[in-house]
Amino acid sequence: MENQQQDSRAQHYELFLQEIESIDEYWGPTFRAIYDGDEHQKFMEQLDSRIKSHDKDIERMCNFHYQGFIDSIRELLQVRSQAKKLNNEVVQLDEDLRQSAANLISKGEELVRARKVESNIAAAIENLSLCLPVLTTYAKLQRQMKEKRYYPALKTLEQLEHLYLPRVANYRFSHQMRENIPKLRENIKEASMSDLKDFLENIRKFSPKIGEVAMRHTCEQIGSEASIVGRKKRRLPTQNSFHNIAENDSNVESSYDAEEDLSAQDLIDFSPVHRCLHIYSVLGSRETFETYYRKQRKKQARLVLQPPTNMHETIAGYRSYIHGIVGFFVVEDHILNTGNGLVNRTYLDEVWGMALSKIINALRTHSAYCTDATLMLKIKNLIMLFITTLRNYGYSVSQLFDLLHEIRDHYNEVLMQRWVQVFREILDEEDFLPIQVANREEYDKVLETFPFSEEGTETLSFPRRLPFSSMVPKVYRQVKEFIYACLKFSEDLNLSQAEIDDTIRKSTNLLLTRTFSGCLSSTFRKPSIALLQVIQILIDTGYLEEATVYLEEFVSNITSAGGESAWLGSTSGSRSVLGGPPTQGLSTSPRGRGMFRVARDDAERQICEKLQMKLDEFLELENYEWLLVEPKGHASSFIVDLIAFLRSIFMSFTNLPSEVAQVACKSACNHIAKSMLSMMLADDIKQISMGALQQINLDVIQCEQFAASEPVVDLEEGALLEYFSDLRQLLDLFMTWDWPTYFHDYGQEGSKYSKVNPNTAIILLEKLREADKKTVFSVLKKSERDKKKLVETVLKQLRQLAQTAQPS
Repeated sequence: MENQQQDSRAQHYELFLQEIESIDEYWGPTFRAIYDGDEHQKFMEQLDSRIKSHDKDIERMCNFHYQGFIDSIRELLQVRSQAKKLNNEVVQLDEDLRQSAANLISKGEELVRARKVESNIAAAIENLSLCLPVLTTYAKLQRQMKEKRYYPALKTLEQLEHLYLPRVANYRFSHQMRENIPKLRENIKEASMSDLKDFLENIRKFSPKIGEVAMRHTCEQIGSEASIVGRKKRRLPTQNSFHNIAENDSNVESSYDAEEDLSAQDLIDFSPVHRCLHIYSVLGSRETFETYYRKQRKKQARLVLQPPTNMHETIAGYRSYIHGIVGFFVVEDHILNTGNGLVNRTYLDEVWGMALSKIINALRTHSAYCTDATLMLKIKNLIMLFITTLRNYGYSVSQLFDLLHEIRDHYNEVLMQRWVQVFREILDEEDFLPIQVANREEYDKVLETFPFSEEGTETLSFPRRLPFSSMVPKVYRQVKEFIYACLKFSEDLNLSQAEIDDTIRKSTNLLLTRTFSGCLSSTFRKPSIALLQVIQILIDTGYLEEATVYLEEFVSNITSAGGESAWLGSTSGSRSVLGGPPTQGLSTSPRGRGMFRVARDDAERQICEKLQMKLDEFLELENYEWLLVEPKGHASSFIVDLIAFLRSIFMSFTNLPSEVAQVACKSACNHIAKSMLSMMLADDIKQISMGALQQINLDVIQCEQFAASEPVVDLEEGALLEYFSDLRQLLDLFMTWDWPTYFHDYGQEGSKYSKVNPNTAIILLEKLREADKKTVFSVLKKSERDKKKLVETVLKQLRQLAQTAQPS
């Protein structure tokens, strides 16, 4: 059994060895089977045995074939020498063959290259004939864009895209060109837009020049057709307003010489606008372009409409501002007519409406700062030319005329301010003395400057004195100059003669009633003006008031109003230019009475004040002896001098209105009466004798005689005496010692001493009592003692009356 197992294992091992010997690559299953049986050691022994068996077989075979191997080696050595010889021959043949083949290959390659070049040339010529128009057209496109001929370039691009590029569609450069076509179109749009922006920038800078030339041409047109701005044919073209403006600019004429034959539109190239419009139209973006153009021009309009900061200081500022505006709207008018609908009338009217309000506000504001009448005239002339120029281009300018009417009112105010200085200079230099003429020639010279007439002119004797001072003809002449100045501004404002007349009437009336009257009032208040000078000024104003009718005639003549003017009072109830209330005919009595009312009132006050000051100077000279025993028997010397002064003063009142003389005379009498009463009642006068009272009574009688002599005409009888009545009743009471009557009638209407106040009587009576105490021996006389008792009794009763009257 055991032998059978060993035989089985041997067979089994033999199978493994056969598998290993027969298989060269994959022994894995065999090795696994060996190791799975856990008898691999025995297998290794069997394997070693087999190896040794094979080694013996190999050794036996080598021994058997060894002699044959040696013989083969010897034969191989002989073959080597022959093979080397054969190899050398083959190498030589190969070298020869290589040289022959190289020449052949070289010639063949040259032939191939020549055929290839020939084929390429033919193909190139064929393809170039297709590409050449494309390249030529593209070069043309580049050249046109470089020359800024964008509209032809756009046409060339369209031709390239639709005609030539389809022929070379298979080439790569054609694809690149086709891809670049939108970019080229965009470049053309951007380039044309860039040109447009340059145009807009240049036109903004150049608009003032365009406006300047346009206004220049309008000026020339006005010169040949003066009626355009409403000028009368009898006026010369040299009076053209723009000429007056241009005279102040030394460079104007030289700058116009080269442009006098050019229109405003010829001064600038509008092709960028038209070119850009065509390009955007072709590219289907016309609306975008229109919107952009209008938006940019509106922005420029706002810039143009911003006035310079100090425009009101010089005419150059106004000229620059207005030239810029005119240039802007002249350009827009040209675009309207040639822009193929780029702007329309609705848009232009909208821009003009916006601009007009800003222009009016700017001119109104800056002209309000202007205080130079000459500059304002230049501004008015410039605005008139501005109006005419824009009206010729079809713009509405009616509101600008309204603005000129407002500026005219300010101009008149400025004129009045200027004439304030003129009047002040006249009044400061004037001595307010009547004019003295030595002969007929001097007399006629005065009449040439002021309308004055006297009866018996042919028989006048010289030298003579005129009733008014030299202020009158000076002021009259200046009023005429003022009227001329007012008329200068009113020219060409599309005003009727009646409106011009009314304007000058109001301005002249204001000049006299406000401006000149104000200057007179200031003059009255000067301390250096004496009483006689104030009186002369009042006389002068009367003559000026009477001369208003001649001023009306003067205004009527220079405005060509003729008989139609209402200033002359040719119709019933017509209004005076200078006098205020309605008048009839040529009567001047009511015409100027209200003209200098304020000045006259001031003059009356000044006359009264200065007269009182003069009276105070006389009254300060009083030298009463308050303890005088007996009166002098005649009036005091200072009263005599005062009365003489009043008589001479009131003699000079003969040329004054009677009301003024009456007020001054009443004021003087009232002041004298109150001053004399104040003297007696003054606190520093402690004692007054009866003799002093009697002397005062004589002085009052002298004053009453003056008051009763009617020193001025047309006074009511007794009017001046009334001012001395308080003083008279007081003195009569003390002179007659009529106390019973005073106490009996006190408080009754019509009382003899109704104006004697108990307190006043008490003060005076106490001073009399104090004076009596100075007499040393008066107490020894019975009569004096009785008088003293009477005085005490009267004082007691007066105090009772005063206490009774006080609560009421």
